[in-house]
Amino acid sequence: MSPSTPSPRVRREYGLAMLALAVAAGLLLAAAGQQWVTGRITAPGPVPPVPVALTGADLTGAPSGVGWAGLAGIAGLYATRGWARRLVGALVAAGGVLALSAVWEATRPDTLLEAVSGSATETGGAAQVAGDPHLAALGPALAAGGAALLVLSGLLAAVRAPAWPGMGTRYDRDATPRATRAETPSDLWKSLDAGDDPTLDAPGDQSWSTNPDDPGDAAEPASLAARPAEPKENH
Repeated sequence: MSPSTPSPRVRREYGLAMLALAVAAGLLLAAAGQQWVTGRITAPGPVPPVPVALTGADLTGAPSGVGWAGLAGIAGLYATRGWARRLVGALVAAGGVLALSAVWEATRPDTLLEAVSGSATETGGAAQVAGDPHLAALGPALAAGGAALLVLSGLLAAVRAPAWPGMGTRYDRDATPRATRAETPSDLWKSLDAGDDPTLDAPGDQSWSTNPDDPGDAAEPASLAARPAEPKENH
């Protein structure tokens, strides 16, 4: 295994981190569509209370927005290298912190009462909230879990991502192109695909020599010089 080839442990760590990011983004997107709060509004007169149900997206747009950003972070970690990966990981972790803060703010009692009151105002007239709103546990729990997982995954990426494999790994080559000898057109295409330079002479294959003791190229001129001159024909 070459030094530039990631070890199985690093590849496994990379795969688990990408899976955690995908799960975190999925939880946030799913939580945004869940019902978070229910309440009732009443109006003067013989009108029964009207139930009101609000989803996570009705209370805050952070879970869905951060969820999509988490999916984009997967592509960013796959396509970038080095310090850029650290930056992507830090942004992912910051998005998770933002989502956690938004979930906490959206589930406060006064926030829930204000949200239900806003629904009562939209109906017009003198509608009012009847009783305290009821907070469902599933939606906020999914959002909080996804946000926490996003924070952990982002921090792990910010620390470990430069060692992970990525899109550019298989295209890394030495600074000096390797020389190769292409005998057939098929060999030429294979060498180009491998990153070798078929225009360079292969090691050990020298068609001329700078060694004065090597007759090399001097053999042909010497044989011409040793050939006797032919007499010219008299016209």
